[in-house]
Amino acid sequence: MDIYSENDVVTLRHLINAEEQDSLVSELAAELALEVVAQSEDELALRWSGERLSLHFPQQQQGDVFVDFVGGAMQYRVKHGGGFGQAVAKACGLSPRVLPKVLDMTAGLGRDGFVLASLGSEVTLVERQPIVHALLADGLKRASVSEEAQAIAQRLSLVKADASELALQPFEVVYLDPMFPERKKSAAVKKEMTAFHQLVGTDDDADILLTKALELASHRVVVKRPKGAPFLANRKPSQSLTGKSGRFDIYAIRSMAPGKFRSSDGE
Repeated sequence: MDIYSENDVVTLRHLINAEEQDSLVSELAAELALEVVAQSEDELALRWSGERLSLHFPQQQQGDVFVDFVGGAMQYRVKHGGGFGQAVAKACGLSPRVLPKVLDMTAGLGRDGFVLASLGSEVTLVERQPIVHALLADGLKRASVSEEAQAIAQRLSLVKADASELALQPFEVVYLDPMFPERKKSAAVKKEMTAFHQLVGTDDDADILLTKALELASHRVVVKRPKGAPFLANRKPSQSLTGKSGRFDIYAIRSMAPGKFRSSDGE
């Protein structure tokens, strides 16, 4: 029997810290209203290892979830993922001579934003879920002192806010990847991602987010959607890029012709 209910949103209560007392850990726990404990094996918890912050799963059923921009899959994607040929880069209009400023309104674990930043765009990540924001902040902090990721991290900024209430200057591209309920259970869906989904909940205001995105974008809005899912707010996009399991809906506002944006060589 799974320890997580499909319909319940998991609420964290503990921040595990087996290291010596750390004022930064205490401050984070207070900010997130978590109790600092030495161990917690019976429920989902946040954990500080002394090196990184992670989402810890009970009974050690699988490894922790943490934001890693420095090694592993993320660095492999940066080096071998296809560069400007990647679907998210195409959808956002990036090319060597077109590097728009991007607002990622639903940052999550920051992977798509990091890819766009790795190609040269300046990306502002917005995350409203406090635990996810803390994980992102920790990942960016580690990336900022890493030789491999430092330059990319300098093009990323993080904002803790509800994207539907943002009051910002327009961005050339606004990116949305709303969280929706799982349509079906599958062996392909990892337990840790199911739990993460329940921690975050769903973006029930996704239609409102699209309206806000269209207000904030000067050139285009890009919405990442499951393949076959309806358009947000039943609003048909200008075009869609469809892959094996998902698609990018593009709401074009004006042309993103070369020469209008900062290029990688500073022209």
